[in-house]
This record gives sequence, structure tokens and C-alpha cells, in this order.
Amino acid sequence: MPKPAKTDRNISVAAGEQPEAREVRVWDRVVRSFHWALVLSFATAWLTRHSLEDIHHLAGYAAGALIALRLAWGVLGPPYARFSQFVRGPATVLGYLSAMLGGREARYIGHNPAGGAMVVALIAIMSATALTGWLMTTDAYFGVAWVETAHGLAAHGLLLLVLLHICGVALASFRHRENLVRAMITGRKRKAEQADIP
Repeated sequence: MPKPAKTDRNISVAAGEQPEAREVRVWDRVVRSFHWALVLSFATAWLTRHSLEDIHHLAGYAAGALIALRLAWGVLGPPYARFSQFVRGPATVLGYLSAMLGGREARYIGHNPAGGAMVVALIAIMSATALTGWLMTTDAYFGVAWVETAHGLAAHGLLLLVLLHICGVALASFRHRENLVRAMITGRKRKAEQADIP
């Protein structure tokens, strides 16, 4: 029997073993589909905000429906999809951000504490954007200034969060030498190593 060969990541890999054997399934099809469908709906809504009103409304309704699905899946889905797996308290999130600034943050197999906080923030502000957008189409709130202002602020806040999210993904991908965009497409990440948090 051939001796195990060591990779540059100190993972023992038997000769002829497929790369998939060094990976673990993290994000299921529902989570991945939700993520990319939400990206598409937000991009569509943003690009049609001053034109193509019907498409803008449809994109907003799609985003609202996707959020409802994700909330249900965050309770009923597999372990890495559940909020209980990645939503952590403020002290843990701040501790992680402090470690990140010092370049010593741990690698998490699921969402890290900052990523979990970002998921919650994105869901909350996307919900606010969709809700205020819908209110603007009702008889009771059509043309009401504060609703229009709230919708605009929520949408711009959402764009800011999206940019922060992209920066966080890029930083984590660089620090842990792991393509997180690819992971959100395939659902697979590198198996946990000794210092990693499952």
C-alpha cells in the first residue's frame, strides 16, 4: 500500500485520492440558490430603480419571497444553514473582528462570527427595503414622504452592506487561502484542520 503523501497544507492524502475527498459539503443547494437569486434580485432592483417600474417591483417581490424562504430554512434546514449554527452574540462578533484586525482570526467551516452578523444585517435591511417598497405601492402609503425616504435609505444602506460583504469575503478568502465565491457555488470547502472551528 502506498504511503500517504503530504500536501502543502499538511493534509494527508492517499495516492490517487480525488480533490473532493479533501473537502466537506457546507452550504446546501437551497442556501446557494437563495444567495445567488438574492444577488440577482437586488442587482435587478437597483438597476431599474429609475426606470422599468414593473421589473423593479417584481425584483423587490422576489427578494421579499427569498427572505421568507431563508428565514424558514434558517430554522428547518441542515446544520450549516441554521441560524443557531452561525448567529453569535455581540461579544463573540467583536472578539472575532478584533482578532481579524490583528491577523489572527480562526478559520470557520461555516460562516465566521462576522459573516453570520452580516447575514443577519443583510436579511434585516433587505426586508426593510422590500417592505417599504411594497408600502409605496399601497393606497395608504403611496406618495408618503417618510416611506419613500425610508425606502431610499434602506436601499443605499443595503448597497453599502453588500460592498462590505464583498470586502469581507475577499479578505477571508485571502487570509485562509480559500475561494469563498467558489464555495458558495459548489457548496464545498476545505476540510477542517486542527485549528479550524467546525
